[in-house]
Amino acid sequence: MTTAIAEGQELVEAEASRRRTFAIISHPDAGKTTLTEKFLLYSGAVNQAGSVKARSGRRSARSDWMEMEQQRGISVASTALQFDYRGHVVNLLDTPGHRDFSEDTYRVLAAVDAAVMVLDTAKGIEAQTLKLFEVCRSRHMPVLTFLNKFDRPGRDPLELLDEIEDQIGLRPTPITWPVGIPGDFRGVIDRRTGGFVRFTRTVRGATAAPEEDVDPDRAEVEEGDAWRQAAEEVELLDEVGANLDAPTFLSGKTSPLFVGSALTNFGVRHLLDGVIDIAPAPEARLTAGSDLHPIDEPFSGFVFKVQANMDKSHRDRLAFVRVNSGHFERGMTVTHQRTGKPFSTKYASSVFGSERDTIDNAYPGDVVGLVNATGLQIGDTLFAGSEVEFPAIPRFEPEVFSVARPRDVSRFKQFRRGLAQLEEEGVLQVLRDGESGDVAPVLAAVGAMQFEVFAHRLENEFGATVELSATPYTVARRTDDDTATELRAISGVRIMESDDGTQFALFESIYRLQRLQNENPDWCLERIVAA
Repeated sequence: MTTAIAEGQELVEAEASRRRTFAIISHPDAGKTTLTEKFLLYSGAVNQAGSVKARSGRRSARSDWMEMEQQRGISVASTALQFDYRGHVVNLLDTPGHRDFSEDTYRVLAAVDAAVMVLDTAKGIEAQTLKLFEVCRSRHMPVLTFLNKFDRPGRDPLELLDEIEDQIGLRPTPITWPVGIPGDFRGVIDRRTGGFVRFTRTVRGATAAPEEDVDPDRAEVEEGDAWRQAAEEVELLDEVGANLDAPTFLSGKTSPLFVGSALTNFGVRHLLDGVIDIAPAPEARLTAGSDLHPIDEPFSGFVFKVQANMDKSHRDRLAFVRVNSGHFERGMTVTHQRTGKPFSTKYASSVFGSERDTIDNAYPGDVVGLVNATGLQIGDTLFAGSEVEFPAIPRFEPEVFSVARPRDVSRFKQFRRGLAQLEEEGVLQVLRDGESGDVAPVLAAVGAMQFEVFAHRLENEFGATVELSATPYTVARRTDDDTATELRAISGVRIMESDDGTQFALFESIYRLQRLQNENPDWCLERIVAA
């Protein structure tokens, strides 16, 4: 090995060790987007919650950049935010909270090294997002837990610990523990030091919450029964061994837990410090062949998201690439693994919500936005040096279906272009048959709100209003030519095809599907994804 190569590998390893790449997942209204913005506040990326530092005259860089998100107050698309904190480079991927967009969240989870699970103290784990938490658990992903909204009335925190362990199989190991009941939140005991950290509110939570370190003796005098109850609960946690254990955390068996209020900034610093101190840096990743690909190999990465029209002033298409190994340099020519063709990276950006800046270098864990990357699809691998392929990102099984038609036939060209773009982004799946083609395709989605996003974006970004009508179908299965031929002769079943040529059988009821499967066990009727 030459000196230059060795030095290059050392640089990659050093830079990777400074990276923390994680996603925030939660139920809608649990406070995920608020927490995201408060991370930016504490890192110095914003001076005041919502306003971007040193970007005078430009609109605020928020994680909810889409007009529909801002109108409805919910996240419907994932986004990437990169900022510096304590000498580290943090890549934070904000995700949609609503179950209808769980497929987008699943793709993001493929691109991160850890996750922060945000729970509303009053509600705990909600059925709508239990599936996402279970996905983290099944993938053995390191998860940090944040009990949010402790400044409001809520449930007993010990009860919430039991719920997390019972429903997810993830054992919480509290790092901070609340002093005061939900709604009367005084501060936290830092179990690492045994000291009390008292919080002070700021106006609208716009600036960092002042913190006062108080020794236990003084805390007992000043906080009285609230301190004594918290201290007893900490003793109980010690007795049952609910302590931070790095090996079980990194293997996805235990979850370091923090308590706070994102709205008032209470506990936000503790959580952000926890991400730096205990969340893993990028490591070797599994390839499609189940081999580990080291981070000091030449550049490699994979596309986990495609997004168009993030900024009306750009109107372009951005492919989000997670760097898995090596040193990315803007302008380098890499190989597009699926096509075997060379790919230029001249137009590469770092992404901060809807804002972007030219990026010249990136390292494992970073997210690079490749502008107008025509031909790149979700799940594609890019590499320099020896060929490598990372696992494909599977689709979720659709649960709702709708027929789409343009209201104005003179705008059919715009309708077709928007249909193709939103399908590439994974907003939903588009199924066609040989007769209707793009005139009346069937849209397949996980949840009905995906149809709302589709219609809104088609009108506002592509200038084509759309009419959506219900279908009788409730379930889809992947099939092959022989089985499709048999199914075409059966009423209540429709054979359609996706853009990549995969055939799907649509059924009006799950019971009809099950009966046909029982009667014809040799037929090909496969689940679309095993999540």
